[in-house]
Amino acid sequence: MLDDTSAQVILSATAGPLTTAIADAVRALADRAAAVDGVAPLSEQPLLWLTEPEAPVIHLHATGRDGLVGYAQLDVGAQSSVKAELVVDPAHRRRGIGRALVDRARAEASTVRGRELRVWAHGDLPAARAFADDADMPVVRELLQMRLDLTARPPGTAALPTGVSVRPFEPGRDEDAWRRVNSRSFAHHPEQGRMTSADLRAREAEPWFDPAGFLLAERDGVLLGSVWTKVHPAGEHGPEPVGEIYVVGVDPDAQGLGLGRALTALGLDHLAARGLTAAILYTGAENTVAVHTYERAGFERSAVDVMFGSDTPSSPPGVTMGA
Repeated sequence: MLDDTSAQVILSATAGPLTTAIADAVRALADRAAAVDGVAPLSEQPLLWLTEPEAPVIHLHATGRDGLVGYAQLDVGAQSSVKAELVVDPAHRRRGIGRALVDRARAEASTVRGRELRVWAHGDLPAARAFADDADMPVVRELLQMRLDLTARPPGTAALPTGVSVRPFEPGRDEDAWRRVNSRSFAHHPEQGRMTSADLRAREAEPWFDPAGFLLAERDGVLLGSVWTKVHPAGEHGPEPVGEIYVVGVDPDAQGLGLGRALTALGLDHLAARGLTAAILYTGAENTVAVHTYERAGFERSAVDVMFGSDTPSSPPGVTMGA
């Protein structure tokens, strides 16, 4: 139990899907923090996992007289680490709630011998750095957001490898094949390679999902790779809607053909054709080959998310994935 000056705050942990009321309270808490900090404290995956029955997560709740004042979600689906994202109500900060959430998260991580806690902080805010320093958690990974001015992009047609054709994703038909290639493409990736059928269905149910912007590359009916795009509404990444190269994946057997570069170009073509003026993507800072490739394509670094944890680096990210 914590002393939040005006009232005691109770910290509790639950597993399984949250009720609609509690999930709504988490979203409202995240919105309050985003309004103050200028960046969303919870990324897409934790928000989708709030009510997902199959999600491998533990929810930590800090509840006081004003309702939910702190929340953390722990991804416990891996044996080597527990990845967490957390948020504290701006009106209740500097009262020990964030530290209590991290301490409880460490305790949950330690239930498996040798498993470490990693905490994502979005936007790399000075307050998050100071909090991590106080908790003795150095930066172990950086995820770069890169941005491209679509209006300045030279026109051109992406050159596909010989015999490769591209078509839109068809819901109800292509899920299994896409997940199989995605798992192979991101076998080394700590998040993207674990996408389940439920994760994919949840994204298909989101308002932003558009199969016309989800392009599959095939040769003789065999899926070789894909580019998945997303459009963020005005307000999420600036005053205008912004496109995203959400995921680019190429089967290891098809790598070396230039397919990833061609698919990225096709994704940008699609976003430009929708009248968007800017596009973003995310890639790990340690993936220098990808960073240089995107810089040559005109992308510039625009923001960064950081992961705090031990001094042991996490697995490198794949070609591209959304945060």
